[in-house]
Amino acid sequence: MRDLLPRDEYLKELINHKDVDVIKIVTGIRRCGKSSLLDLYHQYLLKQGVPSENIIHMNLESLKFIDITDFKKLYSYVTSQIPSHGRSYLIFVEIQVVDKWEKAIESFRIDFDVDIYITGSNAYLLSSDLATYLSGRYVQIQMLPLSFKEFINFNTFDERLSYDDIFKLYTKIGGMPVLRQYRFDELSITKNLSDIFNTVIVRDAINRNEGCEIQIITKIMRYLCSTIGSTTSPNNIANVLKGEGEISGTKPKGIASKTVERYIQMLRNAYIIYSIERYDIKGKQLLKTLGKNYVTDIGFRNILLGYKDADRGHIIENIVFLELIRRGYKVYIGKVYDTEIDFIAEKTTERLYIQVTESLVNEDTKARELRSLKMIPDNHEKMILSMDHDFNNSYDGIKSLNLIDWLLGK
Repeated sequence: MRDLLPRDEYLKELINHKDVDVIKIVTGIRRCGKSSLLDLYHQYLLKQGVPSENIIHMNLESLKFIDITDFKKLYSYVTSQIPSHGRSYLIFVEIQVVDKWEKAIESFRIDFDVDIYITGSNAYLLSSDLATYLSGRYVQIQMLPLSFKEFINFNTFDERLSYDDIFKLYTKIGGMPVLRQYRFDELSITKNLSDIFNTVIVRDAINRNEGCEIQIITKIMRYLCSTIGSTTSPNNIANVLKGEGEISGTKPKGIASKTVERYIQMLRNAYIIYSIERYDIKGKQLLKTLGKNYVTDIGFRNILLGYKDADRGHIIENIVFLELIRRGYKVYIGKVYDTEIDFIAEKTTERLYIQVTESLVNEDTKARELRSLKMIPDNHEKMILSMDHDFNNSYDGIKSLNLIDWLLGK
């Protein structure tokens, strides 16, 4: 098996669920490292003394399994491989290519002593059909491209580079693990990211939705990337596209915005876009309008729009959102009176309020960011993340943290 670089946090999640009677489902955008994670887990099982014949590991996109197209063929093949003694570990990569695969998975659970792990690059994997067949007996492990901390550990850098220098590189190329092999060659990285993007759009979005047009979904993706950090709605986007002649203005009222929402859902299903809702902190309720969208890897944003230093504020906000998701938070936009909080991050027993800005050096910016947090009528932790290196790490109880230190867990 090929040499693999560690993804310790995700591997720990798999190990924690080992031999628990739930199906482990690893989801995430194509090429973010899901199959490598299952390879790492395979190695872990062997080191724990599991016999190799008791590990059945199949990448369903490999030509080796090209004839396994439906659940009956999958069931027949796997049952012929399961040994008669001991527990078997079934690992299926990109299982969504098998028609009605969930029927076979449930039968394996019923008929054999098995522990099951699957991956997929599309949210259809977690459709209502899956819920029906597995009745909630699964756990989802949501995988993302490399965090900044992983980016540092995965790559080799000139020792003269500071963390700030490395972070600037991260904001340009993003964290797709495959980029490591190009050793920061900009042309090769751009081409590879473009290829991944096109594959995601075609294979994980367009191919599952008849009548959808690649030009429109790409335009919508570009618009979402250009409005990171801004509230928007399908109706706003539809009006922009109408102005560009992409969606006919002669269609019945409301059709265009519904069409846009359908395309955005396709992007969500392909794990290339995350949408979050607004939460009224004072009214304690979710708001149905004007959410935000973030891209799952900032490299895709930059190949669509180009990288400009002037956009860094939006880019770092996107990076903070992804880091909060990695750390297991449920994330919302906050609204308090007439102001906005960039992020409300919640766990079972924890709530954080976070503002993100490139710098607090400007006094007007500092006053604006602090004002929003000071208006929140509770005592949960409040913080501002910026690129500043400042000895003043608190303003009236509101933490001021350097973004890079926060990303590195310092």
